[in-house]
Amino acid sequence: MADPLYRYLEGLNPGSEVLLSRQLHEKLKLAISTGDLKNGTKLPAIRTLASQFGWGRNAVDTAYSWLESDGLVQQFRGKGTFVVGGEADAPTAAGEPGRPHDDRAAISFYASRPSELLFPLDEFRATCREVIDSPEAAHILQLGAPAGYEPLRQSILQVSREQGVAGDNDDVLVTSGCQQGFDLLARVYGSNGETVLIEDPVYPGLRDAFQRAGARVLGLPLGVPLGGERGPMNVAALRRMLEKEHPRLLVLTPSFQNPTGLSLTEEARRKVLDLVAHAARKFGTILVENDLYSLLQYHGAPLARMKAMDRTGQTLLLTSFSKIAFPGLRVGWMIGPRETIARLVEAKYVCDLHTDQLSQAVVLQFARSGRLVAHLNKMVEVCRERLDVCLEACHKEFPAGVEYTIPLGGMNVWVRLPFHLDASVLAVRASNQGVSFMAGKYFAVSRSHKNELRLSFAGLEPEQIRKGIEILGRIFKMEMDAPRNGSRLEPAAAVV
Repeated sequence: MADPLYRYLEGLNPGSEVLLSRQLHEKLKLAISTGDLKNGTKLPAIRTLASQFGWGRNAVDTAYSWLESDGLVQQFRGKGTFVVGGEADAPTAAGEPGRPHDDRAAISFYASRPSELLFPLDEFRATCREVIDSPEAAHILQLGAPAGYEPLRQSILQVSREQGVAGDNDDVLVTSGCQQGFDLLARVYGSNGETVLIEDPVYPGLRDAFQRAGARVLGLPLGVPLGGERGPMNVAALRRMLEKEHPRLLVLTPSFQNPTGLSLTEEARRKVLDLVAHAARKFGTILVENDLYSLLQYHGAPLARMKAMDRTGQTLLLTSFSKIAFPGLRVGWMIGPRETIARLVEAKYVCDLHTDQLSQAVVLQFARSGRLVAHLNKMVEVCRERLDVCLEACHKEFPAGVEYTIPLGGMNVWVRLPFHLDASVLAVRASNQGVSFMAGKYFAVSRSHKNELRLSFAGLEPEQIRKGIEILGRIFKMEMDAPRNGSRLEPAAAVV
């Protein structure tokens, strides 16, 4: 390995609280920004780098993907991954100079998050002033309890009981977003090689938390339906995997799943709960319901949370304010049996003592004042239009042979290309025309999803959505019409 690169990487610590993928991303980003990794430098293959340092390949793959989204590296099929942020030219598949995409100027379908333009900043500032000017301000700025700011916990518990989500034996743990919830579950229930069953495809932060903890992570194929809203769960596959693998945890996102956007029907939810109840008695399996998007429903009748439908009382529910309010506040929570929550509270205390109390107090006041409901209603109205525009544009612009899901809410649409196309290769071509998206491979657990991709529409204006999908439609058609010779069918090198 080149000496400049080795100097940057030799101090990385896989045992740190900071994810190895994040450490690697920051070090490589620094090496590029200082000029030690010049434009045109070829990065080591993922397998090579992981093997040399004894790291997991997923950590390297994730770090490379972040560099690619930063516009600092680019993958060229059959040649490798190159730095493209400096003055020299990097090679392309055609031997022409390459250029990074500028995600700041792009039409970005990349991130599943709300638009900053929708944030009610005046209302947020007023809420902060009310909290800071309150008699409780000094107490809020003191150290708090690991389970969370007590007024917020009690408010969540009361509302959850009124909605039938929480029972008499349930308790609440406030977390730093859902991501910390995954991490705590992985520490308590996955660090000794326990089997954890998750959806495939799935949000990579969920997958990575359990893999990094040392759990045996298995992907449950969703059998994603294209062109219609049906329950994507393969119930027969779930039954077989529960009986064969005896998972400690089954983690599902039943409402507007990330990345597919689809939801489990009520019938599918009941079947899953019946299977999990049987597995709980035999193997101690716990169902974890990731409920991040259910409030962002734009069409159809609302579906009950699985936690509310569960009669065993063993389901854990995770949710957060990040998709419906302010992602940067990092306030989420978990509801579950009191003894389970107690174990997770112990792990949280060791991790970070407690979630930031000022953020918790601001979120509570934002909700109590009625501003949260008003903001959520606006979000639903705006995002309904954006979803409808996205689906209309997909119908109009995508050529025959390109399929996509039709969600009723959430922030994402899943697209499936003809099998011979590689979404990672098309992502590079799209970025050169000012459009970005996440290729399906980043959501993979057991299958590659190489011909699939996610479009996240919530952060874009309707005209941006139309224009971006028009560009993607042209790219897809051009690739589908191109001769399928050996060079086009050659597998892409692992990206980054």
